[in-house]
Order: sequence, then C-alpha cells, then structure tokens
Amino acid sequence: MIEIRNIKKSFGEKVVIHDVSSKMESGKTNLIIGSSGSGKTVLMKIMIGLMDVDSGSVLYEGQDITKMDEKQLKELRMQIGMLFQGSALFDSKTVEANVMFPLDMFTKLRYKEKLARVNEVLERVNLKDANKKFPAEISGGMKKRVALARAIVQNPKYLFCDEPNSGLDPQTSLVIDKLIKEITTEYKITTVINTHDMNTVMESGDHILYMYQGHKQWEGSNKDIIFSKDEKLNSFIFASDFLAKAKEAMQEAKNTPANK
Repeated sequence: MIEIRNIKKSFGEKVVIHDVSSKMESGKTNLIIGSSGSGKTVLMKIMIGLMDVDSGSVLYEGQDITKMDEKQLKELRMQIGMLFQGSALFDSKTVEANVMFPLDMFTKLRYKEKLARVNEVLERVNLKDANKKFPAEISGGMKKRVALARAIVQNPKYLFCDEPNSGLDPQTSLVIDKLIKEITTEYKITTVINTHDMNTVMESGDHILYMYQGHKQWEGSNKDIIFSKDEKLNSFIFASDFLAKAKEAMQEAKNTPANK
C-alpha cells in the first residue's frame, strides 16, 4: 500500500498541490484523473520520489519516502515498475533486450536466468516468440505490452503507469486495461495509473482520485462515479451528451423496482 498524507507542493508562488491525502491499496488499480493542469502528473512524480514536497508524507508500507536517504531510495526503486506514456523502448534493441534491460542494470543474474524471466513475462503479456523483433516492426499495442513486460520483469511491488492508453485505438486500449488489471490482481501489485481515458476509469477504476486545480475534489470507485453528485467530477467524466445520457440510463436502471 502507498499512502499520501497532506501533500503540498508549490513552484515559486504558485501552489500546484493543496494538502492532498489518499491511500492506494495493493491488488487494486488506483487511478489519478483530472484535466490538464490539475496536478495529477506532479502528484505522481512526488509519489515516485522524482520531485520533493513542500510538506506532507508519502508512505510505502509505512516507510516515508520523503525522509529516505539515497541508499534507501535506490532499494525502494528496485521494487517499482514504470510504464511510460510513449512506451520509451530502445529502438536499437530487440524486444528481448528491451525487457531484459532492467535485469542487466539492477541484478547479477546469469544470462540464462534473465532470459527465462524475460520469456516468462513476454508470455504473460501475450507476446510469446516476439523476442527478436525490433520496436519498428511491431504495432503500438504490442509496444505497450513490451513496455508492460519490462515494467514487471523484476517482480515489482508497485507499478506506475503514465497514460498507458495514449495513442492507442479504443479496442487496443481495452486490451491494455484488462492486462494491467489482471497483472495487478494476480501479483497483488499496488498499481497507480495517471489517465485521461474514460474507458480506463469506468472499466478499471477500483480506486479513483479526481484532482481539480491541485485539490482532491473527489475520491471513490468506478461504481460510485455513476451516482456521484459532484458537479465538477460529472462535468469531467460525462462531458459528452452520449455519456451524460448513459449515466442517466444507468441511474434509472438502478432505481427500478426490479433492481431494488
């Protein structure tokens, strides 16, 4: 579990995070959502330890990352997997070499052991036999799956995903959402996802933190969203007429006598 307590962050005189607290539980997909400038990206960087706080705490299983020295931070980061927005694959390396990269950097495993682990995670993300392909030879969805395999190759306790569906078509986005959710549950990972994608919110949002102008505006699950009366949240989630009507239909269905 990751807990953030009373996080405050400013750049000069501009306050970008206002006293935000939340808990991200293991085995669940924890989403941070909000419009551009809401503070969600800054909050994620703070949680990973890439940005200092003005005040507040970030607790990993009770240990405060804001008080860790470099050695402790390095040890913690060994337990963190990261799925970057643009996949961030090395164009000159094969799929196999891309996934093996963290093992090369941070472990002393023999090549045979590393290869076995790479093959294991590639099979888990449905990319068996893709080892020798290069990023230029595979689709955007496959690149995301390679990046996800690389993120979990060291068996992390924590997984951070920055806009995992960016640049993907809706069908492929659903595949990635399902895969992340399955891996999160299967390995009991604390997964934190920064996203704009409403399909991800509605399909994968076990826990959702909605940021608005640096404040925690709303918190709950994807099931709670349908019945939320928070106007700012509703304007963000159900911005289109189609989604607004879909929400009304779901509320009506819930309130019919047969469903009570």
